[in-house]
Amino acid sequence: MNRPPITGVVLAGGLGRRMGGVDKGLQELQGRPMTAWVIERLAPQVDELLINANQNNERYAAFGHRVVPDCIPGFAGPLAGLHAALSAAAHPLVATAPCDSPFLPADLVARLSAALHAHAADLAVARTFEQPHPVFCLCRREVLPHLTAYLQSGERKFERWYATLKTVEVAFDDVAGAFENINTRDELQRFDTAS
Repeated sequence: MNRPPITGVVLAGGLGRRMGGVDKGLQELQGRPMTAWVIERLAPQVDELLINANQNNERYAAFGHRVVPDCIPGFAGPLAGLHAALSAAAHPLVATAPCDSPFLPADLVARLSAALHAHAADLAVARTFEQPHPVFCLCRREVLPHLTAYLQSGERKFERWYATLKTVEVAFDDVAGAFENINTRDELQRFDTAS
């Protein structure tokens, strides 16, 4: 594959409010933590894998990848996780996936990368039909100063940030189900019993 090396990051830094305040990435789906499912799918697509987590760091480290906490305090959301990954990444491109989407596509990074390079974009974001999924993105490490300034201004909205960059949205309509995420205990139970 003739492309620059890519760092992947599993975003597991949230508070899991909609799941009752538990660490979502460590909740089990079919007997394995959701983060393990995401790692299994994302790791083969990247050259380095990081886990962004702000609690239970030893448990996340047991997955065998470096854990990077947010640099921005106060559980500032997925952009803070991307910021931490861009700050720690060994490679010029960073791909993100959330810990609560265990079915992500096996060709996620390849498709995002192809579009990023074809459009000379700063950021490629997955989209299904009319719905963008900014937590599934590939971006250039050079956007870090821009993102730092945005977060330091108090902003947290992913969509508002990437609207200020050269962004390409990449259609994944053919695998829309791969972007289902598990936010609540009811959803977790539904997917757990669907197997």
